[in-house]
Amino acid sequence: MDVKIEPSWKLALSEVFNQPHFTEIVHFVKTEKAAGKTVYPPGSQIFHAFDATPFDQLKVVILGQDPYHGPGQAHGLCFSVPEGIKPPPSLVNIFKELKSDIGMEIPTSGNLDKWAKQGVLLLNAALTVRASEPNSHAPIWAPFTDAVIQKISEKRKGIIFLLWGKFAQDKQTLIDESKHHILKAAHPSPFSADKGFFGCKHFSTTNTLLAKEGLQPIDWSLR
Repeated sequence: MDVKIEPSWKLALSEVFNQPHFTEIVHFVKTEKAAGKTVYPPGSQIFHAFDATPFDQLKVVILGQDPYHGPGQAHGLCFSVPEGIKPPPSLVNIFKELKSDIGMEIPTSGNLDKWAKQGVLLLNAALTVRASEPNSHAPIWAPFTDAVIQKISEKRKGIIFLLWGKFAQDKQTLIDESKHHILKAAHPSPFSADKGFFGCKHFSTTNTLLAKEGLQPIDWSLR
C-alpha cells in the first residue's frame, strides 16, 4: 500500500501514523490483496483526498462513508468518480441541490478534484473497500479517520464540516463546535435526499461562512 502523503498532512498526522493501528491497516490491505481480493481505489489513490487538499489549505470537510465498490469508480475522494465514469445517484442528487441552491448547471463529469484543490477535503471514513462489498474495510479504518477528524478540530480553526446522514453526524462528537462550523442534513442518497438534503442550501451557506472568515468562497462549478 502506498502511504506517501502530502507533507503538511504528514506533519499534522505524524503521531497517528506512528500508532500500531496504522501498521495494522497497512498489513490488512496487503493481506487482502495477497489473498486475491480486489481492493478499491488503486494503491496510489488511497490518500488522494489528502494529497489534493493540503492540511494548511483546508477550508471545508465533506465526510463520506466508504469508497465506491464498483470497477473504476473510486479514486480517493468521497462522492467523486474519475472522468468518464457515470456519476452515481448520490452525486447526482448533490448536483441537483447545487442547481437549486446556487443555480449551477448539472455537470456531466462527476470528478470533484476541482473542489478538493480549493480546500474541500472529501474524506471517506474508510479509505479502501473490497470489490462489491460495501463497508468491508470500515472497521479497520475507523480509528485512523476518527483521529484525522480530531486533528483537524484540534489544530485548525473555522473549518466548515458538512455532515450528511446519520453516519457522518455520529462523528460530530470528534469536532470542537466552539471553534468550527457544523452543517447537518440528510444523506444525498436516493433513499433519504428528500428527507432534508434537498433544500439544505449547504453550498451557499458554506460560502457565506467562508466570507465571514475572510476566506475565498468555493467555486462549486465543475466546468
